[in-house]
Amino acid sequence: MSRPLDPAVPPPPDPRPSAGELISDVAADLSTLMRQEVELAKAEVRQSATRAGKGAGLLAGAGVSGYTVLLFASVAAWWGIGDTTGHGWSALIVAAIWLIVAAVLGLMGRREISAVSGAPQTAQTMKKIPSAVRGNEGTS
Repeated sequence: MSRPLDPAVPPPPDPRPSAGELISDVAADLSTLMRQEVELAKAEVRQSATRAGKGAGLLAGAGVSGYTVLLFASVAAWWGIGDTTGHGWSALIVAAIWLIVAAVLGLMGRREISAVSGAPQTAQTMKKIPSAVRGNEGTS
């Protein structure tokens, strides 16, 4: 039993959004997603650059310390051969201390450089964007 449509009563509004509204929503969401990805990439690159700079500074310190070891070891050998009493030993002790400093700085610098990871979160989430646009977010 269907009733005839009354022309005086307007039909109920369609609860579904129009195609234009859907496209507008997708464009806004995509714009927000891209903006967030750029901010994430900036933060990750900034963090990686900071770690790389710290590691490079430590390696530079190790290089200066290594040069100092070579300098003191050379002076100690020269002085030790030239004057076999006490002056050579004191220079060797100073050289040994600089060798320890160089080793510690070198190991710390290498650890910092190896910890630089780039932008892993950005790379991971950027891979998901094509699936999200197609509507397959949960399947990746």
